[in-house]
Amino acid sequence: MALTPVVAVAQGNPPNALSTRERAEGWQLLFNGRDLEGWRSFDGRAPSPSWTVHDGTLELTATSGRMSGADLVTAGSYGAFELTLDWKVAPGGNSGVLYLARNLPQTKQVYETGLEMQILDDVGHPDGKIPSHHAGSLYDLTVPPPRVSRPAGSWNHARLLVERGRIRQWLNGTPTADVSYGDAAWRKRVAGSKFAAMPFFGTFSNGVIALQDHGEPVAFRNVKLRAIGASALGGAK
Repeated sequence: MALTPVVAVAQGNPPNALSTRERAEGWQLLFNGRDLEGWRSFDGRAPSPSWTVHDGTLELTATSGRMSGADLVTAGSYGAFELTLDWKVAPGGNSGVLYLARNLPQTKQVYETGLEMQILDDVGHPDGKIPSHHAGSLYDLTVPPPRVSRPAGSWNHARLLVERGRIRQWLNGTPTADVSYGDAAWRKRVAGSKFAAMPFFGTFSNGVIALQDHGEPVAFRNVKLRAIGASALGGAK
């Protein structure tokens, strides 16, 4: 499937703010730049204290180096949508943006159901040696072009477009994933990945969006979403 160039949303606005044009196009802020309103833990409780807001930046301050599972999850669920955000990691950092995820009685972690747009220090983290784990990848399912991420400590701009039957991702304006979703080709792709043993992975048409707690520092800002298609009318299933 060909990767279609798409013009990114203008980045000249103040941090964590919507332009007049963005408001008219239906964009909303998922992070207000002040607090964690609209976010929770995956189990429905209040966000982990590891997540803090400092100078308009949403930060994971844990430095354990271990995945603690305290992912930050949206209160709402989303189907077809466009998402943009900025992220940066510390040297050796690892995180991700997960989406179309559900909290089921049979699962314990977001990644058992939700797809992941990978966040990584490609140079300093061991996963940088695995092409399908590079920053910008649809984690363990696609291989992004080389050298699309910026060095650790630098801001990166990510874009995600989820449509019925198709998922696309960009990092710093470069397409990094374009796959069909929910069809035989998708199921074959999953069967060849580490998610093959997770029966609910990648099976939902809507779900929560999560920022991953991988136990390593990561920061986010300008987290914006625009519902499209049936989702914009409240019709996503």
